[in-house]
Amino acid sequence: MPDIPPEESLIVYPSAFPIKVMGAQVEGFVEAIAAVALQFDPDFDAATIERRPSSAGRYLGLTITITATSREQLDELYRTLSTHPMVKVVL
Repeated sequence: MPDIPPEESLIVYPSAFPIKVMGAQVEGFVEAIAAVALQFDPDFDAATIERRPSSAGRYLGLTITITATSREQLDELYRTLSTHPMVKVVL
């Protein structure tokens, strides 16, 4: 993906950036996602994670809000979350 000049970016860095993550509702899922978020945002607070269980209770949707500092950081975070074995979808 070509570099986007900062003046053409739709995101102003640094900024609070919400990411939705969905996975099976299993023990350790929330902690695993929090650990990934901390790798990319050392100031991330796991207490801010929003949780939404599916109607049948089999899946759990999480919203994590990190401080985005660059396009590269966001791209790598999305790649890391998308390839995590507990994650089904990242938005």
